[in-house]
Amino acid sequence: MPGPPATRYVKTGDGVHIAYQVYGDGPVDLVFVPGLVNHLDLMWEDPRASRFFEGLAAFARVVMFDKRGTGLSDRDVGNASIEERMEDVRAVMDAAHCEDAALFGYSEGGPMSIVFAATYPDRVRALVLAATFAKMLRTPDHPAGIPAPSLDEFRRMVDTGGWGTGGSIEYFAPGLATQERAVAGIARWERLSGSPSAVEAILDFIEHVDVRPILPTITAPTLVVQRKEDRVMPRGQGRYLAEHIPGARYVEQEGDCHILWLGDSEHLVAEVEEFLTGSRTRRDVDRLLATVMFTDIVGSTAQAAERRDRQWRRTLDAYDALVHRELERFRGRQVKSTGDGTLAAFDGPARAVRCAAAIRDGVADLGLQIRAGVHAGEVEARGEDLSGIAVHIAARVESAAGPGEVLVSSTVKDLVAGSDIQFRSRGEHDLKGVPGTWQLFAVAD
Repeated sequence: MPGPPATRYVKTGDGVHIAYQVYGDGPVDLVFVPGLVNHLDLMWEDPRASRFFEGLAAFARVVMFDKRGTGLSDRDVGNASIEERMEDVRAVMDAAHCEDAALFGYSEGGPMSIVFAATYPDRVRALVLAATFAKMLRTPDHPAGIPAPSLDEFRRMVDTGGWGTGGSIEYFAPGLATQERAVAGIARWERLSGSPSAVEAILDFIEHVDVRPILPTITAPTLVVQRKEDRVMPRGQGRYLAEHIPGARYVEQEGDCHILWLGDSEHLVAEVEEFLTGSRTRRDVDRLLATVMFTDIVGSTAQAAERRDRQWRRTLDAYDALVHRELERFRGRQVKSTGDGTLAAFDGPARAVRCAAAIRDGVADLGLQIRAGVHAGEVEARGEDLSGIAVHIAARVESAAGPGEVLVSSTVKDLVAGSDIQFRSRGEHDLKGVPGTWQLFAVAD
């Protein structure tokens, strides 16, 4: 795609303006129904989100919208019923000239998608339900739901000032909760996507919704996708949907991220593509052994506030120059920059460790500290990008590092045996999303 799609508006029958986007030119129309809150333009600023939605556009004509009360749609519209939300979808489909479409109901958008598919079977050719539910709360006749105290805990977070500061990351992406840049990104998404009052109104809706009686009436082919460790949506919710929708296909994935474009989003997109088109696009993937290094500036948010924009920009420029200099010196390749951090790959573990240590020592002159993580293993290379379990482990190792610390996995320590690099044991650690415990070591000063 050449850039983010244009945002347009359609006016519903009751006078609410709904923001929507249309992109891609595949043979299938796919309407993406968002979760709790959403912001169309903001989604394209996140490279992981844009990669996810571009993946959908590779085989479909995608229609996305912001629900009433959230994002770029009209905000002050009061609580919305399922019927009103259905009218929003119908208005968007009409505006996008969708006679019929596959509906992709994500999280809170799932129940409405279910009711829409049952009410307008001639307009829904297929139904995709991801990380969603028929009834949210656990009751004696619905043990798959979440306990009421869990929803109350989230509601207290919203009500007591956690919303807008990244408080939802503990629920939606717990594996990223220790990464400052990830928390800052979630905080901005919260503020721009919906106010605390809007979120509380949606939570009131979630608490009472129950579309279980409708499930047996679904006639559209249905795919249910569920992540095993999703804290927001226990796997029992997905299994319940698949068991009660006639002929539904159920796919369970590894991971704890409720946000679809975090975690293993590529395989999720491939599942949706195969379900809707009957095949998966072959994507050229090279598997190779590499040493992966993650770095992150400690306290970057506080530093930016303290130093003010111009001074902080100069500091970041000096930091970037230092990183590029050390990467060139140790023959590393920068895969991506995150503004206050770096993902880089090396063809030798010792060079990766020495590079991380050099960056750690060099940033002291800038009044900064970093944390770094290094791991070696098989990665998947797609063009200039890297993915795979080794990248995931390196990110988790970096998250476990303290200020000014370079941590490495035992794999890296063993591979550099015989060098003059000295290590201190940091004990065993549980790395989120990675099986077993991992012995980590800190590089000596």
